[in-house]
Amino acid sequence: MIIDVHAHWGPWFFTMDVAGATLATMDRYGIDRAIVSATEAVIYDAPAGNRALATALNDLGNGHDGGHGGGLGRLSGYVTINPRRLQEAVRDLAEYLPTGRFVGVKIHTDYTGSPATSPQLRDALELVASAGCPALVHTWGPSVLDLAQVCLDTPGLRVIAGHMGADGFRYAIEAARACDRLYLEPCWSHAPAGRIAEVAANVDARQLLFGTDATLIDPSSAFGSVAAANLTGETAERIAWRNAAELFGLETA
Repeated sequence: MIIDVHAHWGPWFFTMDVAGATLATMDRYGIDRAIVSATEAVIYDAPAGNRALATALNDLGNGHDGGHGGGLGRLSGYVTINPRRLQEAVRDLAEYLPTGRFVGVKIHTDYTGSPATSPQLRDALELVASAGCPALVHTWGPSVLDLAQVCLDTPGLRVIAGHMGADGFRYAIEAARACDRLYLEPCWSHAPAGRIAEVAANVDARQLLFGTDATLIDPSSAFGSVAAANLTGETAERIAWRNAAELFGLETA
């Protein structure tokens, strides 16, 4: 079983070889389930992208899966929110979370101009905590430490550090050790030797997840990085799927 907690649905604004159907990409790499955010919502218009993704997930529920069986059971959605437009976020959370097809929130701090130190992001994550779902938040460099502090300051918040800080992965180790409600997922367009192994050796295995950044990045990058860490036993299982299933309340039977 493999659950990808950082994936996307919809085309990008530049040519990507892996920008095809999400289910086809999942089939190619043996990914059983994925949690996706709408590309349009992340980079341009959150409400419009959320609405389009809701329609796509509804179509899958009605059996229109493009020949990839069990589409709805394999895809869940993130409600993407812009911390600088919280009224829209409140409305979308109220509309989409109760459907059961959306299981979390996605926030891209760079595209929205809402860094982890901003009051806008803090307000947005307080909203997420009150909604009772996890949030996937873009992190890079030392910003993962700031995200950990927000998590510590926000009761009940569960947050995933997207890219686990990328080149700041050692900051991510410090952040995860400081806050047990902060989770790390590894996708990144670079693959420094030993990165995943070092994180796994220094962070509680219950805080580690698997993510690919498909369809922006080919999943082979994340698979190769994790495979190179030679993880076995409970740690490997927790990263591959168990932690994600527990965090998002996903059925895996």
